Amino acid sequence: MTGSSVHARRRTDAIGVPRVMTPARVMGLALVVSLALLCGCTAERVPAPPRDRGVPAGGFRLVAFDSCAEALQQLKTAAKAYVGPWGFGPNGGIRTFDNGEQAGAPAAAKRADAGPGGNAPAPGDMAAGAAAPSYSGTNTHEAGVDEPDLVKTDGKRIVTVHRGKLYVIDPATRQLTGELKLAPGADGFGGAEDSLLLQGDRALVLLRERWAGIAKPAVPQGGGRPAPDGGFAPVPDDIVGPRLVMVDLSGAPKVIGEYRIDGNLVDARQVGMTVRVVVRSAPRLNLPYREQATDEQRTAANREIIDNATADDWLPRYEVTSGGRTSTGRVGCDRVRRPASYSGTSLVTVLSFDLGVATLGAGDPVTVIADGDTVYSNGPRLYVANDQRWRVLPMLTTRNVAPDPKDETTEIYQFDTSGADAPRYVAAASVPGWLINQYAMSEWDGHLRVATTSGRTWGNKPDSTSSVYVLRADGRSLTQVGKVTGLGKGERIHAVRFVGGTGYVVTFRQTDPLYTVDLRDPTAPKVSGELKINGYSAYLHPAGEGRLLGVGQEASDRGRVQGTQLSLFDVSDPTKPTRIAQYHVKQGHSEAEFDPHAFLYWPAERLVVVPLTVYGTGAVSSPGAVNDKKVAGSPGLPTNVAVALRVGDGGFTEVGTVDHTLRTGRPEHLAPIRRSLVVDGVLWTVSDAGLKATSLSTMKTLGWLRTA
Repeated sequence: MTGSSVHARRRTDAIGVPRVMTPARVMGLALVVSLALLCGCTAERVPAPPRDRGVPAGGFRLVAFDSCAEALQQLKTAAKAYVGPWGFGPNGGIRTFDNGEQAGAPAAAKRADAGPGGNAPAPGDMAAGAAAPSYSGTNTHEAGVDEPDLVKTDGKRIVTVHRGKLYVIDPATRQLTGELKLAPGADGFGGAEDSLLLQGDRALVLLRERWAGIAKPAVPQGGGRPAPDGGFAPVPDDIVGPRLVMVDLSGAPKVIGEYRIDGNLVDARQVGMTVRVVVRSAPRLNLPYREQATDEQRTAANREIIDNATADDWLPRYEVTSGGRTSTGRVGCDRVRRPASYSGTSLVTVLSFDLGVATLGAGDPVTVIADGDTVYSNGPRLYVANDQRWRVLPMLTTRNVAPDPKDETTEIYQFDTSGADAPRYVAAASVPGWLINQYAMSEWDGHLRVATTSGRTWGNKPDSTSSVYVLRADGRSLTQVGKVTGLGKGERIHAVRFVGGTGYVVTFRQTDPLYTVDLRDPTAPKVSGELKINGYSAYLHPAGEGRLLGVGQEASDRGRVQGTQLSLFDVSDPTKPTRIAQYHVKQGHSEAEFDPHAFLYWPAERLVVVPLTVYGTGAVSSPGAVNDKKVAGSPGLPTNVAVALRVGDGGFTEVGTVDHTLRTGRPEHLAPIRRSLVVDGVLWTVSDAGLKATSLSTMKTLGWLRTA
């Protein structure tokens, strides 16, 4: 995409919860989406799950099916209960199953404070005498648990994927050393954003597909589904879903294996050579809209279609390619588990892949019937969470009423991923409210901490409140042992970060309360401090020595946002958190506000780098500054830069800015910078136009590699 293309955008839904707007989500929101069910699949024979007929998990259970016939019948029963004249869910359903955020979010053991990247520990975590890494990894939630992103480095090479093409760069010579087309017609590729994971000489590229996971909504009789131009296109018979592509980087990059499954990619996590991929998909059911019929007749007709469906209509197909040979198959029922009561519209599967072998295989899946929106992992355990807002959201948007508390729950599924084999399902639990993103979950010392918001956050009389729940992972159960409630009444959570035994929670409506929560005693958590300032932080990052960095938006006394701000908090005394510095860019927005992968903190230089898009002329200011510094821009046209700041004991010092020129030197031709990384004293910035190398010591350009 060019500098004028649509990038990930921030969107606030009807209940005030931000959603990441990737290109696929922008297109997908125009569609009415139906029921989605995903089962795991495997090309090899795998053991069936234990038939324990019930797993206690804080009052929430999963049970296995006795037979495929029972599975199919119960899937039909659940579907018929929720289908209406327009499809599934209230008023026909509004969910899209593309999850480009988290992706986002979008994943080692005991610690909950993330380091500066997937390959580098957090400040203060270096063992005595250990050499500091010479490169930064992806900014991840947990150290040692990598997350897919559009660029990766291991210090020896930089690998990035863009518009269906993979590029390999030698950071020492600053030369493009490899290029590989991964998607047909990549030059005009219009799909969702791609990402990758890297280990040694192997890269696993995760390619999303434009219409993947979209179940067949109500359409005119005769079949088809809405096409991008508003017409109707036939539903394809081919597998439509994420493509996982294994690439060998030992020489010229080449594809050595592929995996595809019906559905959508939710997220993935990597520890060492093992990658866990979370996927969901939709049944191939055609629910035609009949114009000359009542709603009751349409609903009855849809239920009849469900009754006549077979396992082939429900279970997703897969395709594995290796050594020039392709094998296909369909998922069986023996790998499927369900909640004791119906709880979602998807069937979520955790797939496992070994980057150390020559083929991807079929993923050795573990499957649960439930929605899956958020993935978190600390290495030994992986959690998939979902909330139930979709059930009540369409009704609530038409009238200013509070949601039913029973419909405001987040269900959490815990998997044991301590080995390299298939993950083992351990337990499930539910907590009131919904999550902002994966940072709202964190496991530490055998306890899972979860921060949620409940209640109505919109209208003139918001009654929302936020809480932190503590669950103990005890064998095959997740049991609530403590909680803190009543945070930010009338507000919602904008950012969460857990660092060891302390939680930091930011809520916002007009002002920004930063709460510090003492979690050292999991049975008696308590709020230990509170700081109220204007604006809010949307992402929090530990910076060592009792310091916490925040990136978000400044706001007026009435809560009107006024541009990107970076905040430096002193949290050395949890009872008295203070903000000691602020860097404000008027009319500015940063991708780091909703995608932490865009945030770079390099502790060796105490350097912060964030991308900025500034409309008009944005004033950059910090407390105590005599004169505001201006970020040059043109009226009505955005300016796109990455700003580098050094974090001192008392505040921020601007090191410099970097921009990427797409075609000319005109402001409108500056490509938005997406990512930043450090390799051997060189700052590399990445945009859709290319990669730029900048000296950290002088901020002078050392090289430019164009990929657009």
